[in-house]
Amino acid sequence: MCSPSKRREMDLMKLMMSDYKVETINDSMQEFYVEFNGPKESPYQGGVWKIRVELPDAYPYNSPFIGFVNKIYHPNIDEMSGSVCLDVINETWSPMFDLVNVFEVFLPQLLLYPNPSHPMNGEAGALMMRDHNTYEQRVKEYCEKYAKPEDAGLAAEEKSSDEELSEDEYASSDEAVAGQPDP
Repeated sequence: MCSPSKRREMDLMKLMMSDYKVETINDSMQEFYVEFNGPKESPYQGGVWKIRVELPDAYPYNSPFIGFVNKIYHPNIDEMSGSVCLDVINETWSPMFDLVNVFEVFLPQLLLYPNPSHPMNGEAGALMMRDHNTYEQRVKEYCEKYAKPEDAGLAAEEKSSDEELSEDEYASSDEAVAGQPDP
């Protein structure tokens, strides 16, 4: 069996090779951000979130910490901290799981099948049980407001140097789009 540090490296490389955008924090293999897209055929479809991942020293024997950076409306995700309440990550984690499982299976399942009976966001849980249509509308509003690709913060890497704008050019292009008259 390989050491925890080798396993961290292998799992991170496997995640990067699975077409996820990954941004390390301080060039660390233990702390990084991952761009996560909402699952298709869900009210989260089209949303893009920046997920902070911290791997403990004992990973894979201890589970990773997973947190949403930009806001999401979900019964099992704390709106303020972004912490995730998911048994497979918090309680029943196994070294057989890896980071790709988290992003391809566990988080999509959490978004597709929320558990309003054990909420971290009590308002979202109550609304989901009381009025499912209004709950889904609120999810979509949060996606539109907080989960655009630019909100995930990793999309800027895709731009070529020809397409990059300075802050001044960016601000003036925003004004033009908003219909502001040119000075």
